[in-house]
Amino acid sequence: QVQLVESGGGLVQAGDSLRLSCAASGRTFSTTAMGWFRQAPGKEREFVATIGGSGTFRYYANSVKGRFTITRDNAQNTVYLQMSSLKPEDTAVYYCAARASTYTHTNRTRYDFWGQGTQVTVSS
Repeated sequence: QVQLVESGGGLVQAGDSLRLSCAASGRTFSTTAMGWFRQAPGKEREFVATIGGSGTFRYYANSVKGRFTITRDNAQNTVYLQMSSLKPEDTAVYYCAARASTYTHTNRTRYDFWGQGTQVTVSS
């Protein structure tokens, strides 16, 4: 079992930056691929970014590529999502997720554990 706790959400203006954090416990973190997903009202939960256990491999959704950066600190059992140049369409609840595998995946159904989510609201 893996417990995930997100933090860092909030209300910002378009063009601002925000960093989300997700603290993990319950599994060897360095062998756990992590992902960030988001869900806007009335929409399906969508992939944002993923990072492998070692941190070497990272993938992003086209909508956030060049603006968001996923990183991890295996010593602190924490994964981050640095979000820059935020747009109103980035408004959503952001979820941290973990796989029982070191390999990344972009499909939400391949993630085994989920956090409770943190709200990000970007005003225009």
